[in-house]
Parts: sequence; C-alpha cells; structure tokens
Amino acid sequence: MKIDLKRGSVRLAVVLVAAFLMAINIQTFVNAGGLYPGGAQGITIIIQRIALKYFSFAIPYTPINILLNIFPIYIGFRYIGKKFTLYSMIMVIANGIFVDLIPAHFITHDPLLIAVFGGILGGVSLSICLMVDATSGGTDFISIYLSQKKGIDAFPIILAGNCVILTIAGFLFGWDKALYSIIFQYVATQVLHIMYRTYQQETLFIITEYPEEVCELIYDITNHGATLIHGEGSFEHNNRKVIYSVVSASDVRKVIPAVKELDHKAFINTIRTERLQGNFYLKPRD
Repeated sequence: MKIDLKRGSVRLAVVLVAAFLMAINIQTFVNAGGLYPGGAQGITIIIQRIALKYFSFAIPYTPINILLNIFPIYIGFRYIGKKFTLYSMIMVIANGIFVDLIPAHFITHDPLLIAVFGGILGGVSLSICLMVDATSGGTDFISIYLSQKKGIDAFPIILAGNCVILTIAGFLFGWDKALYSIIFQYVATQVLHIMYRTYQQETLFIITEYPEEVCELIYDITNHGATLIHGEGSFEHNNRKVIYSVVSASDVRKVIPAVKELDHKAFINTIRTERLQGNFYLKPRD
C-alpha cells in the first residue's frame, strides 16, 4: 500500500478538518438540541444518553463509536480499499477524540435553527471528507459496498436503519427531538447531494462537427463510452451525429469545457439521470 506523501498529507489535513467540524457540530448543535444523526453516530449518542439518563453514568464518545465501526471497517478493508479505509479510520478516531475534548456549547435554543444549521454543518463536514476519499465510518462503508460492489441502491436500507434509530430515540427521549432530527438529517442529505456528486449521474446529448474526437475526449476524461445517434436538422436538413453518454455528475464540469474548447459551436444538453441500470464504471477506491 503505497502512499504519496504530498497527496497523503493534504488528504490527512482535510480529514482532520472534517473530523473537527463534525465534532463541533455534535457538541454545538446535536447535543445542544438533543438531536440524533443517522448511522453509528446516532447509535453512539443514544447509548451515551441511555447511560446518563437511566444509570447516571457518562460514557465517552470515542470507545463506543470505534466499537460500532469494527464491522464496517472490516468491510472497507476487504472490499472497498485499504487507503480509503485507513483515512476513514483516522476520521472516526479523530472525530471521537475531538468530541470528547470539545466542551458542549449552546449557540441558540431554538430547535428549528439547531436542526437546520446543524444539518448544514453536518452535510458540509461529511462532503469535504468524501471529497478526499474518506468517510465518517458506520453506514457509509456499507452504503459504498452495496452501491459499488453489489449494484444495490443502499438508500432505502440506510433510511430504514435511521428510522429505527429515530423510533428508539422517540420512545426513550421524546418525539419532538426525533421529529427535529428528521429535519436535521434531511438538510444534511441535501447539502451532501449539492456538494458531493460522485454517485450522481448526468446524461449528455452533444451535437458537434467532431463526433469521433468528442467521444474519445469523453472516454479520456471519464472512462465512459458514448453512443453515436444519426440525426437530421429540421431547419437545414443537414445530417448530424448526436453523441449520447452518461457520466458522473462530478465529471460534467470537466467534460463541457473540454468539448467547448474542441468545438466552440457544439450544442450540449445535460439531463439529470434519475435511475440507471446496467454496467456503469465507478472509479475504484484506493
């Protein structure tokens, strides 16, 4: 497992920043509002609050979260990528240490503001972590494994798991906190969808005078192929070839400028792809 020192240092720094921001979010918004994130973090916080409320015993965040991540980390090492899992482990451990060191701080007592801005900060911290190929652990490993290795849409499974967490929290600590947690998780998910687009796809329709060159360009940038469709312009009745390709949404910002540089007259239409079946190349995790 070779590690590029320069890239590895930048990656490590970003992961630590993400871990710190996530810890700030937990101590400033999550704990202040009595909210419950999804996945291993949510389970960790529920265990902490059960121990404190029913047994008057405060359990540190770090050991619980590490124990809950043992199986997901095993999945990551075996099936996803060793360096990817290593940096994710650093994220999990650093986040736990920061949570245990940073004191709880209340910015506002308004539960709606806490849910919205906590969701924004949670989504931002997870997004920048994913951008350098690491995760916050827990269900992220399982989601990537099911999506990348099994071709299964993991969202319904993760959603069901989060519903179970919120149901338990509602019974034990009150339904108002569980309902505000839904807002928190929804906002975090929307921020994640905006900032991190690797697992989203877009369909490209391109009309150009250089179809072969554009197809080669798409393949070089994205590792995705393209299909040539014969078309005819309705105004001048000239024969044209339409290029059809589905690429990762994160690659679109690279493809479009490259196509316009090759042919500034190219007509490009991008459509968000809602559902995709069949073989679709995803860059393997390192």
